[in-house]
Amino acid sequence: MLEEFLLDYNHSYVHSMIQIMIGNFDSPISTLFLKICMCGRDHASGYGLMKIDRTGQIIQFAGKPKGNELKAMQVDSTLLGLSKQDAVNLPYIASMGIYVFKTDVLLKLLRWSYPSCNDFRSEIIPSAVAEHNVQAYLFNDYWEDIGTIESFFDTNLALTEQPPKFEFYDPQTPFYTSPRFLPPYIEHSIVGVRLRLDYDVEFKDTVMMGANYYQTEAEIASLLAQGKVPIGFTILPLTNSLAFPFSRNCIIDKNARIGKNVVIHNTDDVQEADRPEGGFYIRSGITVILKNATIKDGTVV
Repeated sequence: MLEEFLLDYNHSYVHSMIQIMIGNFDSPISTLFLKICMCGRDHASGYGLMKIDRTGQIIQFAGKPKGNELKAMQVDSTLLGLSKQDAVNLPYIASMGIYVFKTDVLLKLLRWSYPSCNDFRSEIIPSAVAEHNVQAYLFNDYWEDIGTIESFFDTNLALTEQPPKFEFYDPQTPFYTSPRFLPPYIEHSIVGVRLRLDYDVEFKDTVMMGANYYQTEAEIASLLAQGKVPIGFTILPLTNSLAFPFSRNCIIDKNARIGKNVVIHNTDDVQEADRPEGGFYIRSGITVILKNATIKDGTVV
């Protein structure tokens, strides 16, 4: 039987030494481990916050507090090893949404203690903190929340920096991928798997999520003959003054079909817009092309 359960309740990028965390989870009196990080004032209200005692046991938990409740959750983080300056900038202990349970404890919580609860973050964890020994595990490596369009966009593009904050080459936690052979004019962008980009397409500050399947050359030719748009970015002999398809400051979701000579740039710097009929939204100035959307030839967003 499994001895521990790991629950990752996240929309985040995390360089995680899970083995070390579980290795420290050997106290017979602990019921679960909760992974924490230090957090500044600007982001604290977006997380579950907590206070701990000198043994690391969580003694108070508040879910996304605001106002006076937020101020009341400040702690002296020098007790966790931070310098005085870091402690001033990072006065909150935030939950990262990663939990390790003893198997028997998890089953007891779900079956007997809180059978009517439906959500770990807002119901089960706060209740467990009040009634059980819940230990905090301080995480000092890379972690970014990607729960909003803006944070998802910025965090993905940060992976293209040299050197990136997220370390892909740690021999203890390897990542495996395949080499990518990309066409020119791609700058500070992420290109997903199974995506077809024709020649002379230009990307800058763009996150493309890829596609769920490949289209064959015959399928592509058939779609084009019918005046339809295949998956990916298309360029054919030009029919207007635009030199080539162009995308900037954009997220393009899976299986999107981008037609000839499309420009996605948001030149008017629109911050928020809903255009589902056109296949896109704008959030925080970032254009989001919807999953399975078709952007018609010559469209300028």
